[in-house]
Formats: sequence, C-alpha cells, structure tokens
Amino acid sequence: MSAEAPIFNVPKGVLIASAVMIAVQIALGFFPEDAALYLVRLLAFIPARYSGAAAELPGGYAACITSFVTYMIVHAGWVHLLVNLAWMVAFGSGVERRIGETRFFAFSILCGIAGALTHLALHFGDMAPVVGASAAISGQMAAALRVVFGEKRRGEGGRFDFARSTLPRLTESLTDPRMILIITIWAGLNLIFGLGTVTMGGVEGEIAWEAHVGGFLFGLLFYGFFDRVGAVR
Repeated sequence: MSAEAPIFNVPKGVLIASAVMIAVQIALGFFPEDAALYLVRLLAFIPARYSGAAAELPGGYAACITSFVTYMIVHAGWVHLLVNLAWMVAFGSGVERRIGETRFFAFSILCGIAGALTHLALHFGDMAPVVGASAAISGQMAAALRVVFGEKRRGEGGRFDFARSTLPRLTESLTDPRMILIITIWAGLNLIFGLGTVTMGGVEGEIAWEAHVGGFLFGLLFYGFFDRVGAVR
C-alpha cells in the first residue's frame, strides 16, 4: 500500500483522539455491567450535577468541571463511536492539517464545551447522561465548510488546496447561500434524529442534538481565531 493512501494521511491529532475513544469503548466492554455504568456516569455530562445532585453522582463536585471534557471520549456503543470517527476523519483531518495539532485540540475541546453548555441551558437538572464527541466534530464540520466555501486557492493541476485556501470573513460565510443551505439541512437532520433514542450503559435517552448545534455554532463563529492560514493572510 502506498504512503499516499488515505489511511496514512490521517494527522496525528485525529489518530490520538480516535485511539483514546476506542480504548475507552474497549474498556467498557471488559467491565462488569455495574462498573461500566459507573464509568459512563463518571465521564458523562449530566445536567443534574448543576442542580444539586453532584454529590450523589460518580465523581462528585470535581466531575462538574471534568465532565465538560470527559463526556467526549465515551460513547453509547460501537455504532455511535464509529460514526463519529468517520466524521472526524472526514472533517477534522483537514482542519488539523490547516491549524496544527495543538490548535486542533484546543478548538475541538472548546466546541465540545460549547455543546455541553448549550445542552445544559436547555436541559438544566436533567439526569440523562450526555456522551460522545459529536459536538466537537460538529464544530470541526463548521470550520471545514467555512474553508471549502471560501475563496479557493488552487494547487498543481488546478486542484482545491484545503490547507492553503483563504478563509473568508465570517460575514461572507454567514451570507453564503451554500452555507445557509447546508446549515438548514444539517439542523433539520439533527432535529429529526433527535427524536430517536440511544442506549448507553443500560441507560436509554434521547440524542443530544442541542449539543451538536452548540458545537457547530461555536465552530462556525469562532474558528477564525484558530485559523493560522487566515491569520497569515
């Protein structure tokens, strides 16, 4: 297999994030059911922590802070995880190549935190755990779309060069008809799938589509602060 094959082109940060999430999912499979449920609740983002239930939940008050990040590394099952990994490879890889590993992690984590805060605002006091990297990946998707729909800089052979394409101003992205169409479709799909349910560690709950929206909006609005290509230009 050639070194140019896609599997060898996935950047280091995406590989590290993928490895951590896969390791957590494997660990959950080896634990007894009670221990797996405890770990899920320890890592998950649970809005009830902030309405007086923190002391009764795994992790106590410390988890009120840590779960804003740890909820992104645990998933509701292998299907949930593999779908997220596929989307992260598709959108996160280009973003990381463009802004670098450190900025990629900082940007992704902040998108995930924004998603958790959005969910908290709309579900304050809810005991249902929120898990998954979907909010962070939604932010990566928003960042990638801003670049793709921006001014295109062509490389050799006239091909689109994602890493060197000029990032458009935010106002240009927000008024681009293609971006508006994609956002509308994406929001509609999230709302539709949000009516379904997922099962995690024996706990059944709704898909946290509000967190996806929060992560996407953060990525859309604030990606420009992380884009070193756009900053140089």
